[in-house]
Amino acid sequence: MIKDIKGLHHVTSMAADANTNNQFFTNTLGLRRVKKTVNFDAPEVYHLYYGDELGTPGSVMTYFPFGTMPKGRRGAGEVGVTEFAVPEGSLPFWTERLSSKGVAGLAQDTAFGETRLSFEGPDGDGFALVESDAQGRTAWTSGNVSEDAGIFGFRGARFRLRDADATGELLTYMGYQKAEHEGDITRYVIEGGNAADTIDLEQVGNAAPAADQGAGSVHHIAFAVEDRAAQLRVREALMQTGYQVTPVIDRDYFWAIYFRTPGGVLFEIATNEPGFDRDEDTAHLGEALKLPTRYEPHRDKIEALLPPIAA
Repeated sequence: MIKDIKGLHHVTSMAADANTNNQFFTNTLGLRRVKKTVNFDAPEVYHLYYGDELGTPGSVMTYFPFGTMPKGRRGAGEVGVTEFAVPEGSLPFWTERLSSKGVAGLAQDTAFGETRLSFEGPDGDGFALVESDAQGRTAWTSGNVSEDAGIFGFRGARFRLRDADATGELLTYMGYQKAEHEGDITRYVIEGGNAADTIDLEQVGNAAPAADQGAGSVHHIAFAVEDRAAQLRVREALMQTGYQVTPVIDRDYFWAIYFRTPGGVLFEIATNEPGFDRDEDTAHLGEALKLPTRYEPHRDKIEALLPPIAA
């Protein structure tokens, strides 16, 4: 069994309009934009990162806004809901706030003893705010949401799968433990890591597959390891089990490896090092456009292709 995984690192999704995406996460949800860079494989497309003050692993939601991209088709084989942790008793504030801003899909329920507020992002993304203990985390409070309601980071994520058992076996191998079961949903929890420590697997039987990824679709979900040595141990363990894992890829702010799971979800294992302050002062994270080294000679051309983003 793998012992190096520390919970979630980040979740990466796709979006249509960059400004709409930025305003939703920085204004509506009150997160900090911690990095403004570009897609490594398509530098004419932004890669935007949102999180807490430092972009702490376990707090970071990232997006590729592809402009006029059509919405994705939801279904089985995807991350259906990304869950953020908020302070106990804060959901009335969030219900009023999201309703006043016209956010769609608002619905409150309880799962595994936790009160949740589900809602949709601008592109139909599935989200939930979950009342949770801070577990030592601090919300980004220089935005427009107060400390007593601010988002701490992720609580976890919910997958929608035709066969939850196969992914459950993988999670168990990755160090997660089966915790509880409610209806068609089974919860897995990892101990000794960061507070973004839950994965819920929803069995959806014969649901149509999420075959057409687009705006609002989760591209991949990343799990955290401390450093590159731990990442190599995880990679070796996965490959010995038969998974096809990519070589290590330098993503500037972390190193990454990727593999496809039995249920179809793309997993990444990302290092906690070096972090988002490697090329910007903490006070100014996410302000300037940062380019991968190989694209720096083409900065003028790339900037001309990218739409301006309001602060």
